[in-house]
Amino acid sequence: MDRKRKWVLSSGALLVIFLGRMTTALEVPLDLPQPPTITHQSPKDFIIDPRENILIYCEAKGKPHPSFSWTRNGTHFDVEKDSKVLMKPSSGTLVIDISGEKAEAYEGIYQCTARNEHGTAVSNNIFIRQSRSPLWSKERKEAIMVQVGVSLVLQCRPPAGLPPPIIFWMDNNFQRLPQNTRVSQALNGDLYFSNVLLDDTRNDYICYARFPHTQTIQQKQPITVKVLDMDAINETVAALYNYTNNLFVDSPSGERRPSFMAPLGRSSTQMALRGGVLELECIAEGLPTPEVSWYKESGDLPSSRMSFHNFQKTLKIADVMEADAGDYRCTAKNSLGSAHHTIKVNVKAAPFWISAPRNLILAPKETGILTCRVSGDPKPQIAWSVNGVPIEDSPKDTSRKVEDDTVILSDVQTGSSAVYQCNASNEFGYLLANAFVNVLAEAPRVLTPPNNVYQVITNNPAFLDCASFGSPIPTITWFKDSQTSILNRDPYVIHNNGTLEINVAQSLNSGKYTCIASNNLGTRENHVYLEVKEPTRILAQPEYMVVQRNRKAVFECKVKHDPTLIPTMNWLKDNGELPDDERFLVDTDSLTINEVTEEDEGTYTCVMNTTLDQDSASAMLTVVEEPDPPTDLELTDQRERSVQLTWIPGDEHNSPTQKFLVQYEDLLHQAGVWHNLTEEEGTKTTAHLDLSPYAYYSFRVLAVNHVGYSQPSQPSRQYRTNPAAPDVNPTDVHGVGTEHNNLVISWKELTGLQSNGPGLQYKVNWRQKDVEEDWLSETVANASKYVVSGTPTFVPYEVKVQAVNDYGNGPAPEAVVGYSGEDVPMSAPESVQVLVQNGTLAEVHWEPVLTSMVRGRLQGYKVSYWRERSLHQAEAQQEEQQVLLFSGNRTDGRLPGLKPYSLYTLNIRVVNGKGEGPPSPNHNFETPEGVPGPPSFLRIKNTDMDSLTLEWGPPQDNNGRLTGYTLKYQPVNSSNELGPVEEMMFPANETTVVLADLKYSTRYKFYFNAKTIKGSGPTITEEAVTIMDEAFIQQPIVDVFKVRPIGPAFTNVNSSVVGEEGAVISWEYFGPDKNVYVEYIVENSKEDWTKECVNGSSGSQTYLIKGLKPGTSYRVRLVVKDHSEATIHSTEELVITLPAMKSDQVDLATQGWFIGLMCAIALLILVLLIICFIKRNKGGKYPVKEKEDAHQDPEIQPMKDDDGTFGEYSDTEDHKPLKGSRTPSNGTVKRDDSDDSLVDYGEGGDGQFNEDGSFIGQYSGKKEKDTHEGNESSEAPSPVNAMNSFV
Repeated sequence: MDRKRKWVLSSGALLVIFLGRMTTALEVPLDLPQPPTITHQSPKDFIIDPRENILIYCEAKGKPHPSFSWTRNGTHFDVEKDSKVLMKPSSGTLVIDISGEKAEAYEGIYQCTARNEHGTAVSNNIFIRQSRSPLWSKERKEAIMVQVGVSLVLQCRPPAGLPPPIIFWMDNNFQRLPQNTRVSQALNGDLYFSNVLLDDTRNDYICYARFPHTQTIQQKQPITVKVLDMDAINETVAALYNYTNNLFVDSPSGERRPSFMAPLGRSSTQMALRGGVLELECIAEGLPTPEVSWYKESGDLPSSRMSFHNFQKTLKIADVMEADAGDYRCTAKNSLGSAHHTIKVNVKAAPFWISAPRNLILAPKETGILTCRVSGDPKPQIAWSVNGVPIEDSPKDTSRKVEDDTVILSDVQTGSSAVYQCNASNEFGYLLANAFVNVLAEAPRVLTPPNNVYQVITNNPAFLDCASFGSPIPTITWFKDSQTSILNRDPYVIHNNGTLEINVAQSLNSGKYTCIASNNLGTRENHVYLEVKEPTRILAQPEYMVVQRNRKAVFECKVKHDPTLIPTMNWLKDNGELPDDERFLVDTDSLTINEVTEEDEGTYTCVMNTTLDQDSASAMLTVVEEPDPPTDLELTDQRERSVQLTWIPGDEHNSPTQKFLVQYEDLLHQAGVWHNLTEEEGTKTTAHLDLSPYAYYSFRVLAVNHVGYSQPSQPSRQYRTNPAAPDVNPTDVHGVGTEHNNLVISWKELTGLQSNGPGLQYKVNWRQKDVEEDWLSETVANASKYVVSGTPTFVPYEVKVQAVNDYGNGPAPEAVVGYSGEDVPMSAPESVQVLVQNGTLAEVHWEPVLTSMVRGRLQGYKVSYWRERSLHQAEAQQEEQQVLLFSGNRTDGRLPGLKPYSLYTLNIRVVNGKGEGPPSPNHNFETPEGVPGPPSFLRIKNTDMDSLTLEWGPPQDNNGRLTGYTLKYQPVNSSNELGPVEEMMFPANETTVVLADLKYSTRYKFYFNAKTIKGSGPTITEEAVTIMDEAFIQQPIVDVFKVRPIGPAFTNVNSSVVGEEGAVISWEYFGPDKNVYVEYIVENSKEDWTKECVNGSSGSQTYLIKGLKPGTSYRVRLVVKDHSEATIHSTEELVITLPAMKSDQVDLATQGWFIGLMCAIALLILVLLIICFIKRNKGGKYPVKEKEDAHQDPEIQPMKDDDGTFGEYSDTEDHKPLKGSRTPSNGTVKRDDSDDSLVDYGEGGDGQFNEDGSFIGQYSGKKEKDTHEGNESSEAPSPVNAMNSFV
């Protein structure tokens, strides 16, 4: 049976609900008899607003519905006698109208009673009090004069209100007075000054009290405080102040150790109630202002429930427990000493429940127990009542036994239902609980709705509810899939309330569950369903990201979930919603943040929710950027040649500083240009800087992190150093001659910072090396070179350059060796010899030129050589000259790349830094013969069935005397296998040959090369295919186009006609792709090409196209396509014309006699039809018509034009309905009541000719028109209409 299921979530989130069901008292359905139960009542201490009506709640349930009454201050309160008091219908709630009355008149202790025939329940005592906000008493406040440094207390003392007011201090502008460790407000509202300052002088210290219930604010008279500096006034004025102002505060004013202003003394005591809030306060005075700290002498402070307030002066502990009792010590401390105060805390407790009494449902003869277990300090007193009457004053009941906090009921009888009250009280409060005992006999009923579907995630506990009621209490039994009995053991737990718990649900636990509730009065069952779903899991979690500012951050979050659950992805930032910013883009499995800023930093969490579970994963985003520039540059430890620079680093922006770069600017020599001076580690903030004399320094610092450099810091102040003699000499000193008779001495000038002082000059020294002579010198300024003239050609010199300024000379310079200028060489190499190694390589040898004749630094020897001509030719054909430079003092070299059988010429020159010397005399040499180059071409022509012609040309490079040619060839089959090789030799003067006795329709591969006496040259190849046997292929109508050169995928494409409806295509294919198609189309047609797949193997192929139309021309091509059907290769199109059909068959449809015969038959049928219609319209020859006239149906009336219909037959002249027409209004033919009906004559068939030749189709019992014709005209067709319908 298909029942509608109700869906219930069953997951970890609902665990609390199910556990709650397991512990709640047994509920009695409201349709069963039961004593009253209080369901809603006002709080015990009820403070009312005197401007609003008083509403005292008392709601209860029971069967029958209870009646209500009230007591006030212990006596009956007659609601009906007070017109201002109204009790709501079917309720005990009181509404007291206090308009025109004083609320005080209704203050008191109220208690509600709800009773029916099964018992009486009572509410708590509800203490009704009016909220009060009294005015401040008038008082005169004189100015308070105090000396600087003394302590001060400004008292507030607000009027007592109900509830107590909230205190705060403000000025005349309603601005809160600033508070700090020196000035603070105590718990009682007083304002404490640990010490006063001159700034504390003011005349508007105002204490405000806000009363929360009435939302009114009262203010105290402003207090004026004048703070005097007694050291700044003379003794006479001070004495006058002391004499005339008795309000002058007399307390120490100088620096002093702390002492406590509140509480006073070394110790005090304080009591707190369990579950309340404990506030401990210590306020100290002293100068300097003391700091306050707290600790517990006999244990630790409860960190989870503890908080400090009022600048550590107040310790607040929430939800006080017995363990919070003990000694708390506060310490006030300043630089002069400390003070201590100990507060002994005692914890008391109003009564609180350990186990409140619960309702009992008992069957007759059963036994039950009511327990009322409470605790408190002092220990509460317990008192029992029955139906609101103390149990000792109630009628005796032998089945009832009272033992302190327990009532035992045994062998209960029908009609003994009652409500028991337990009252537990001590000096701090009371507890009152109602618990009924309901005696009844009731068969089981299941309260859980049927067919609930519980859904739970795998590996989570599942709770299947089976709430029931019955008396006696039913026994619950569970079954799975209506067969398996479930026992109270793993993995199942059956709770007392009937709930079935599956500790760890698995997919095999899914299915139908049945719970059966039974007692001695009957049995009931209920079905529920469990579905165990796959958990939601985040497979790819977002990862920690470090992103530069203005870049993009992408967090991925890929999730797997149960396919039957609908997921919802949500992204959070720092556990809150994402910013409403278009830069945040949420996709199905990612979050993208464009152009990140520092505000985007935080923790990003992706949360995947389903209706049953969720999974989440978080990752942090750190935004980095260049560090901020350092600040506060300072110069210390200033010396003649050094200084120490310190700085404060800027914000690192989440990327640690790797180093600091110190730069300097020399305002004296290069203002506006900053130079790098030194680098320091990122952990340092100090740099020792070595300086140069005679400079005006400014420094700045840049910070470097992983992202890059910060902006430079602000420059430091200027630091000047004194002049001194140069510390260094010029560098890069060189001596090089530019002419054959000079020496140019050059150097790199010192920078302004290196000059060390004014008047910088350079002292240049030189002398010829290895010659006994003195140093020559010259002093120059603002120069970087000096030219020495008149020197010998290319001799070594020693040179040195020294820096000099107005304060002295630089250090002694080191000498550098240089050479005077070079000149071109004077002679050429001699004894040139050439040794030819082979046709392409030769060695050349020579005698080196004397060093004195080189006249410079030897660069090498330059060999120039060129080819005069081939030895085949008598006339010279000189080619481009080639040059080889052999570096160093070489005496031989190799000449590669020569051409065989050629005449060459060469000469040699010596080369130095100045240029080339004269050439040696030209020297000729010849190269021997070599192998020839490849033949210039190989052509295949006149291809026949068994022969073809080869033509070739001689090599472009003979490289010697040709001795002949070699030809090799071999067949290649369709699978690219090579056949036997045939070899032929030809003399050098031949250029063509005819090869005969070849196989028809066969591909051949040819190899051809030339020869000299040195051997064979490179081989060229070519391929060709002999044509097919004429016995198999008819002569093709269209000749084959020429074979394309080597390279295309298709070659040797041919076509031949076979019969009248076929054509053969042949080709050679060498491509790697196998998708080869033959495509053809009728010439001049716009239709698509017809495509047929053929063998895509390499080699020679043929294909027969069938089904072509005779006498038609076709365009044919071969194509190769890739996997996407794109064309890779295509041949040129062939035109094939098929011969016309030779058969003598005649198309019958085109013969004149046949057309005439068909027209005569059609005309004859038409005449017969016209005759039939004419006779039928006359109506005198048919017995059918006579019978219909005799049995005329009186209900059939002639149709009129004005009703939109016509008779079945009509006269074209008067349009009167024909006699006997029987068409009903729905357009169908109705059978006549007569036995002699038209169906008898027509035999129920469709319209046809009867035995007498009459056409009676219109009278047959079937309608020939489609039903959609409906009530359209049923008029009999005229001969013209009949003709039209026939045609």
